[in-house]
Amino acid sequence: MRSLFYFALIFILSVMKQYIELFTSFFKIGAFTLGGGYVMIPLIEKEVVENRHWIEPDEFSEMLTLAQSAPGPISINAAVFVGYKKAGFKGLIFTVLGTVLPSFVIILLVASFFTDIRENEIVERVFNGIRPAVVALIAVPVVNMLKKSGFKWGIVLIALVSAIAVWWLSISPVIVIAVAGLSGIIYHIFIRKE
Repeated sequence: MRSLFYFALIFILSVMKQYIELFTSFFKIGAFTLGGGYVMIPLIEKEVVENRHWIEPDEFSEMLTLAQSAPGPISINAAVFVGYKKAGFKGLIFTVLGTVLPSFVIILLVASFFTDIRENEIVERVFNGIRPAVVALIAVPVVNMLKKSGFKWGIVLIALVSAIAVWWLSISPVIVIAVAGLSGIIYHIFIRKE
């Protein structure tokens, strides 16, 4: 009877191997990322492009563009893309669960046990120390995308003008994205003609 149980367990695990890999990869990313979705981008890229070779580097850049354009957190959108590409709808479920579960559990524990955590001086110092690292982790995908696109001053200028438009002039990011998209279409149709 015991050997039948072990055989069934091994069979189930072998069938579920791909889903377990998807879940554990995104669980690891979700568990060790502080600061939100953009901080996850370098970790997702390292895991799905470099370590697992689930998607190609060019495809990752395209996936990031789609993930940023779609509604919702970028980390969840990236998990949806990778999970669906690797294993269809079931893969999507496992990657999204892997991404969301660590944050859910941590927030649940914090809400249950540490109601006065914001006033705790030690916790405040820890978060003040983490903030610069979060900024650096957000900057990494930007620099990587610039390197991959072949560092061009036009791209840097568009990024700076977009940042100034959103930050300093308080123009809606939706408008900035729409104008940038239209500019790209016009550039490729009329100027570059490719």
